[in-house]
Amino acid sequence: MTVAADFEALYGTAPDGVWAAPGRVNLIGEYTDFNDGFVLPLALPHTTVAAVSRRDDGVLRLHSADVDGGIVQLTVDALEPLSGGGWAAYPAGVVWALREAGHPVAGADVHLTSTVPTGAGLSSSAALEVVTALALNDLFGLGLSRPALARLAQRAENAFVGVPCGVMDQMASACAEEGHALHLDTRDLSCRQVPFDLAREGLRLLVVDTRVKHALGDGAYAERRAGCEAGARALGARSLRDVSAAHLPEALARLGDETIRRYVRHVVTDNARVERTIALLDAGDVRAVGPVLTEGHASLRDDLRVSCPELDLVVEAADAAGALGARMTGGGFGGSALVLVDTDRADEVATAVTKAFTEAGHAAPGVFPAVPSAGARRL
Repeated sequence: MTVAADFEALYGTAPDGVWAAPGRVNLIGEYTDFNDGFVLPLALPHTTVAAVSRRDDGVLRLHSADVDGGIVQLTVDALEPLSGGGWAAYPAGVVWALREAGHPVAGADVHLTSTVPTGAGLSSSAALEVVTALALNDLFGLGLSRPALARLAQRAENAFVGVPCGVMDQMASACAEEGHALHLDTRDLSCRQVPFDLAREGLRLLVVDTRVKHALGDGAYAERRAGCEAGARALGARSLRDVSAAHLPEALARLGDETIRRYVRHVVTDNARVERTIALLDAGDVRAVGPVLTEGHASLRDDLRVSCPELDLVVEAADAAGALGARMTGGGFGGSALVLVDTDRADEVATAVTKAFTEAGHAAPGVFPAVPSAGARRL
């Protein structure tokens, strides 16, 4: 059945419309978004799809085809942050954030299904938030821009769900374009669509899902965010965005805490890696991006310390098998890695990574190509 037909079977009437929002992978620029820095994500073909109807009686009904259980029924006036609710907290948080911002969202019936892998660092939560926000924006005629919707979706995750994420994931889901990566300045949300036609270059970008699940609400992410903010304060900077790579040695010498020093070094050098990657893409030298990815992984592993043995194994095995470069992507502690590889060696590299996992006693990873895809849209 289609999502619209499933909606009608659930709620007894056809939906007002159907919307989709994608997951994302981040090519380079990790843990930079909450430091006002630069990121370079691209949308995946994997999407969360929502069939939605407007209600005007204060009732919010939510259902997911991918989670056991029936319809979750809530009252929009009674929505409270951090009140539990599992998956339903994400769309409910969007309704709360819209209403908190003064937008007259008076209820909805929602049915969701998703092909974005959960716990894989591919922003399944942002896809869920953005598809809800876009549907409600259309149905209630709110007239909000894509960046505004992304900010409200981020607020839902920060303030309602309790995950202190930056805005990259929501912006990528809301604003990405097919065949492009999104060069985003997270300070002012200005962005540029950067052509990223891998097939034309004879290249492929593989996502390797380690199937190790992470949970960013467990405190490790928040601890690193707090450490970065402490580093900025110690340096007298508005954020680590304002610490240049050229002046990094002097900045590090002023920091007494070794942990904060490592965090600062990662953020400043990863911002620089985004700028280097953009310069390479603008020059048409996509192959040279590979070593920048591997360099970025080393920084995430050694300075930020958010990798894990499975992610490190993907990078080591892929590079040894002839990949151009590889790195973990997303929040870390599991999830997925990216591998840039010549198209004619993609299968060979994927096989080598899978073999390495088997020999190490890990479950086989999931491997699929990351095809730069369209952002959120009404279907």
